[in-house]
Amino acid sequence: MSNKLFSYNILDTPIHRLSGLTKLIGFLLLTFAVMFSYDIRVILAITLFSFYVLKMAQIKYSQIRIMVIYVAVFILINMVLTYLFSPEEGVKIYGTRHELVRIFGRYTITLEQILYQVTKALKYVSVIPLGIIFLLTTNPSEFASSLNRVGVNYKAAYAVSLTLRYFPDIQREYIDISLAQQARGLDLSHKAKLVDRFKNALVIIIPLIFSTMDRIESISNAMDLRGFGKYKTRTWYNSKKLAKEDFIAILISFLIFLLSIFVSIFINKSRFYNPFI
Repeated sequence: MSNKLFSYNILDTPIHRLSGLTKLIGFLLLTFAVMFSYDIRVILAITLFSFYVLKMAQIKYSQIRIMVIYVAVFILINMVLTYLFSPEEGVKIYGTRHELVRIFGRYTITLEQILYQVTKALKYVSVIPLGIIFLLTTNPSEFASSLNRVGVNYKAAYAVSLTLRYFPDIQREYIDISLAQQARGLDLSHKAKLVDRFKNALVIIIPLIFSTMDRIESISNAMDLRGFGKYKTRTWYNSKKLAKEDFIAILISFLIFLLSIFVSIFINKSRFYNPFI
């Protein structure tokens, strides 16, 4: 299970030992800090901190490879579209213009645009490890209890927990069906034409949908038989009390959040860091 996408990684690290509530608060504080600031210095510092925590959590690249690929493609497409639709956005924001290359028409490469787009890309890069750390080091049941403790209705929190638990099941079911179909001669390799691969993928997806519906019905019936939702509140088996390490982690996250706000309001006098003044 540890090498499955979105699957809880069972290890004994300082990050895993933290409460789910602590990791939720830390994730929200650091995410808000990154989203609020456009200071590349602050964002770069948070990015390095995120990767340091990612290493501390002992999360292997094989576990997050698919997510990394999808995120890289998303960031690349976002940067291209940002430039195509607004090639002068950096000039508008920083109020100066340092042109490097003129391509054609209104499309030029300026230092301001490079800084703006690199800063924007770093914002995504810094947040993704935080989300990965939270998902892969937090037990789904404990995650549900954390959401409930910050005010989320326990029914919604439990639905989120079931969703996270079900990702590895769907992945395993897809692999089993795919291998079974390939044993019957279904070609899903790169040698097959794109149209044929798409048709063959449908042969896998359709039984996957039906098996998913059967599993959902079984879970729903089991929850109904146990009287789930009868009471307004519930207790949690995997809920953790906050320890000394939890308060330290929350304090560090809060200080980083305050630093981001302080730099933007009192030093830069703006959300944007302008080195061109």
